[in-house]
Amino acid sequence: MFENALVIGKFYPPHAGHRHLIETAAAGARSVWVLVQGSRFESLTAQQRADWLAEEFAAVGNVTVIAVRNDCPEDFFSDEIWMAQLENMRLALKMRGVESIDVLFSSESYGERLAQAFTAVHISVDPRRSAYPVSGTMCRENLATAWPLLVPAARRGMAVRIIVVGAESTGTTTLSEALSAHYRRRFPQLHDVVEYGRQFTYEKLAARQASAPQTRVEDLVWTAADFGLIAERQTQLEQAAAEASPLVIADTDALATTLWERYYLGEGSYGSFAAVGQLPRRDIYLLTDHNGVDFEDDGWREGEHRRAEMTEWFKESLVEAGHSWILLTGSHERRMATATAVIDAMLAQQAAFTSPGWAGRTSLAATE
Repeated sequence: MFENALVIGKFYPPHAGHRHLIETAAAGARSVWVLVQGSRFESLTAQQRADWLAEEFAAVGNVTVIAVRNDCPEDFFSDEIWMAQLENMRLALKMRGVESIDVLFSSESYGERLAQAFTAVHISVDPRRSAYPVSGTMCRENLATAWPLLVPAARRGMAVRIIVVGAESTGTTTLSEALSAHYRRRFPQLHDVVEYGRQFTYEKLAARQASAPQTRVEDLVWTAADFGLIAERQTQLEQAAAEASPLVIADTDALATTLWERYYLGEGSYGSFAAVGQLPRRDIYLLTDHNGVDFEDDGWREGEHRRAEMTEWFKESLVEAGHSWILLTGSHERRMATATAVIDAMLAQQAAFTSPGWAGRTSLAATE
């Protein structure tokens, strides 16, 4: 068992091969130091990648992940550049109190030379990528295909999240279902993130009718705990969808749940507010306007008279929280056109990994 192990990399983005590398190191050393090196020229920051890896290994007590800013060029034939890179690593470790490294775990060709520089043993881990046929290059070149191979925290962090919200009978479900159908052709694994509050209402009514068959939906008594559970479960559904697909289209979320809690229980009820504090990163909210949309009473709705008020609540809450949002008006076709235009732009941005000119590529074919 070694004392201090070192793992370095870009982890751009973190994937199953990286996890295997760090797991191997964690099994062979008392302390594993993972240096995540990221430059200003890359579209994911070093801190983002480090946070995802730290979350992945949170339950492993001997792994420490460190984000390292490194804008130095890469040139394995330059002794001067090599020294600059080594000093960047050494100081990152020194500032954490690590003065010596016993072993370097690596899958790269430079591993032996780097280990020698640290006067450490080199252990090569799956250099041919046969155990996990994935590389950062492969992920960046075809993110949708590689999505299942990213570590779950990276998937949750990188997914484009589209949240559809609105007052009763303003077309939120119609829009979210149409968007899901449209993008499922591109992302077959895209999940439906349905309104859990409606499912909860069905279950609550069925449970009440088991002892009182005449109970109607308007007879149900709501509590702050109900809304807390709904908000928590809504976020869980959204997170599961992010792990499955690079695109999430959610029909409501925990923030919307706080407004419905306010609607039913008044200003003094805060059962769902804790879940809002744990909201994942949002890309955009699509707010469906009530104007020009006929109210359809499906037997589960309160009425048309408060739609304008609710729409205003949504606008105020989204602005107060600093979220990006678009008010969707007009016909369903017009709303779809607006929504798909912004989603397409966001997906293009998601897939556009940037790298400096000196960055190398890992070809799996070349390692076989």
